[in-house]
Amino acid sequence: MDFPYKKNILSIEQDIKDFDIDNKIRLIIVTKSQTIDQINKVIGYGYKTFAENYVDEAIKKIKQINDDTNEWHFIGKIQSNKIKNIVEYFNWVQTISSTKHAEKINEESKKRSKLINACIQINIDNEHTKSGLDISDIDDFAEYITSLSNIKFRGIMAIPSKANALDAKENSYAMLNSTYKKLRLKYNTVDTLSIGMSNDYKIALKNGSNMIRIGTLIFGERN
Repeated sequence: MDFPYKKNILSIEQDIKDFDIDNKIRLIIVTKSQTIDQINKVIGYGYKTFAENYVDEAIKKIKQINDDTNEWHFIGKIQSNKIKNIVEYFNWVQTISSTKHAEKINEESKKRSKLINACIQINIDNEHTKSGLDISDIDDFAEYITSLSNIKFRGIMAIPSKANALDAKENSYAMLNSTYKKLRLKYNTVDTLSIGMSNDYKIALKNGSNMIRIGTLIFGERN
């Protein structure tokens, strides 16, 4: 079967180049619902950074691919009973928004002498279907998370509403960029603004995103 993935990725990378002055924008390939063969095809093109939403599905893939040079980002909803496995198998957790989960992630990381990269998830449009902090709570939560010894605070992650993306409304993206810039000035570990998916990554890049998470645009619609 001829996979068009490389052509799709190169098209996205060209869009990235239009905004990437310092060569610091990262493309994270979302492999939710994709097969090992599909992921291996992308690895064969030289890509090593992936994201998954579901812990059990991810673990099967990570074990089967069995390559410690790959970097895995957890971008799904955190469940307390899955945190042990999240810490064991992932390099990044992008969806932290509760002190309870942050504390448990820190505890599990300590047990493994592991420093885990973390983004705080912000619910920028206050959608009840999405997790994340209210943006007004970010300062207190950032202060808390930086006090945890085995979590490295890297920045913020958000999923702006699809309606905003469809209507090209950029206010939410601009607010996130402003918040990120303030955090970067305060914390020397902060270097990541993770916004932008298949439907809105160009708006996100225009508004300062330096980490985009793309799946559908690479692999096609999921069955």
